[in-house]
Amino acid sequence: MSAPLAIEASPDRLDIRWPDGTTALSATALRSACRCGRCRGADALTMADDLSLVDVAPAGTYGLQLIFSDGHDRGIYPWPMLRELSASRP
Repeated sequence: MSAPLAIEASPDRLDIRWPDGTTALSATALRSACRCGRCRGADALTMADDLSLVDVAPAGTYGLQLIFSDGHDRGIYPWPMLRELSASRP
């Protein structure tokens, strides 16, 4: 899968422009979808009401590393995963 055409981050969401449209994913939805070992092993993920994106960094050529206001910075979000999350949004 190729990279999106454009990405724009704000504290509350990540806007991703794919060849067939643009999707907005909330910081909460992204944090809930983290697949890092720590998050996969957690029984229930508790998030602050004011959770936000602090930074977005490239993860090589295959995705993004998202850094959240709760200090979480371990998850890598590959393009196929972001595309899947985008497709599941109403």
